[in-house]
Amino acid sequence: MGKLAIAVHGGAGPDAEFIKKHQEEYKKGIKEALTIGYRILEEGGTALDAVEAAVNALEDNPLFNAGRGSALNERAEVEMDAAVMTGKDMNCGAVSIVKNVKNPVTLARAIMEKTAHIYLGDMGALSFANKIGLEVMPEAYFITDHAFEQYQEALKDASNSIQEAGKYQVGRKEHGTVGAVALDKDGNIAAATSTGGLENKVPGRIGDSSMIGVGCYANNKTCAVSSTGDGEVLIRHVMGFHLSSLIEYKAQPLKEAARWLVHEKLKEEKGDMGIIAIDPNGNIALEFNTPRMHRGFKTGEEEFVAIYPDGQP
Repeated sequence: MGKLAIAVHGGAGPDAEFIKKHQEEYKKGIKEALTIGYRILEEGGTALDAVEAAVNALEDNPLFNAGRGSALNERAEVEMDAAVMTGKDMNCGAVSIVKNVKNPVTLARAIMEKTAHIYLGDMGALSFANKIGLEVMPEAYFITDHAFEQYQEALKDASNSIQEAGKYQVGRKEHGTVGAVALDKDGNIAAATSTGGLENKVPGRIGDSSMIGVGCYANNKTCAVSSTGDGEVLIRHVMGFHLSSLIEYKAQPLKEAARWLVHEKLKEEKGDMGIIAIDPNGNIALEFNTPRMHRGFKTGEEEFVAIYPDGQP
């Protein structure tokens, strides 16, 4: 059996009292996702199986802004995005602004495997989920007390106009994307990303998480990537593919490429950025320019979980 490895993240961005107060719960959630994904790899499952399961665990955890616990838009509705990609054949699937689907990343995988398309959104995506029998939940399932409190705070601070809401969502910088990357026994890598989006966002806003090459990317020649942070910044710089290109075209090692991209190439960019990545040799990169990024990795030799920069491997 080849080397096995998995890394996950639970979002990068500014610190908050809620995060400080619930540090241990957040770390436990990250560790559980790693354990679930790594167990699948140990049992011979694929990298795709592992990242889907790890992200499912984070989607089901109300602390994270994906699936249950998703942020609310300015109408107090949940709209979720997700994507998956496999490095072996570069197949991919994505879903955007979908409601009611318990695990959007599983829907993204189904779009990849059961349709001729890559990307479905809104009611079309929900209709497809119902057609293939994916689990759907009432809207109340997704709305946690914390998400509703954030929504109420947002209403106090922002106008309900589309223009003001747009300015507000960019300025507030609340991020809670989740993601995973993994390497399986056959040397294949995969990535998955899922999010509830920005708090108080304009309905219909599509972020980076579901965009192939931005929030999610995988290529066996280079790396698998899941990104998090300011979606508009990550989209402009095609974050996932950008990292892959540094490896393919400049022959940079994974960790060096990730560090250079976040801290050198884009150092003048005024935006929050975080990436986790893995290459076919099992090297792992966890880079961010923010006060915190919920993150962790697990290999046969080592396990690491952290929120703040202290202890960065």
